Amino acid sequence: MTNGEQTQAAPIRLLLVDDEEGYVNVLSKRMTKRRIEVTPALSGGEAIRILRKQDFDVVILDLKMEDMDGIEVLKIIKKMIPELPVVMLTGHGSEKAAREGLTHGAYDYLTKPCELDDLLKKIREACGR
Repeated sequence: MTNGEQTQAAPIRLLLVDDEEGYVNVLSKRMTKRRIEVTPALSGGEAIRILRKQDFDVVILDLKMEDMDGIEVLKIIKKMIPELPVVMLTGHGSEKAAREGLTHGAYDYLTKPCELDDLLKKIREACGR
């Protein structure tokens, strides 16, 4: 792909689901600078409502949230939109649960805190870009 093609490519549409508002805000700003359109959801329920109204290329989903477990949200997403890639985020020590997400259709998972470049690479892989 040439530089001209890259600048004309549509931005990646990302749904970022995490109940840590500060983390979501910082990550959203950093990703927006890299031509990723971020729609934040601060709960699993909010994510499901947003998914009913908007289309996305990929979902970044935290495993541990207050209102709904990330695995529960993943199962709902996969029933609604089976082809939508979901990358799980998990805290250190929760990798077993993240691997469980893979059995329920998650594309992959990363352990928090993760490097932005690693997350961007995983997002692009999931979107086929």
